[in-house]
Amino acid sequence: MRRLAKRRRVQLLAGAALFLAASVALFGYAFRDGIQYLRTPTEVAANAPGPAETFRIGGMVKPGSLARAGTDIRFTVSDGTAELEVVYSGITPDLFAEGAGVVATGRLVDGRFQAETILAKHDEDYIPRELADMGLADGEG
Repeated sequence: MRRLAKRRRVQLLAGAALFLAASVALFGYAFRDGIQYLRTPTEVAANAPGPAETFRIGGMVKPGSLARAGTDIRFTVSDGTAELEVVYSGITPDLFAEGAGVVATGRLVDGRFQAETILAKHDEDYIPRELADMGLADGEG
């Protein structure tokens, strides 16, 4: 009887370990393309990814580098040490401007970052325009 209980316990632990391993494998498989790390221009310059790798780049839009031609946009992202030219076609977020923080997702093609999406970052002091116009900034009103 004790031998049977020990055998069942071992089977239960082996089954749980197998289930856990399968769950981790499925989780990793499901997110293999969805996990993207943010890189700075310095990191891209030091270790340039291949043209097939999609990744995110973050930094500040260099003042004087923003050029628009219809929906085509070119600008330079800088982290204070290195710079990388970015090319994007589409509508930019409202907060996107020179000197503002930006996160772009895309690929490195011929030394330029071909962005598929652009996200503008704001600082922690951001207040929606509607609230600022109403005088509700900084707890007023």
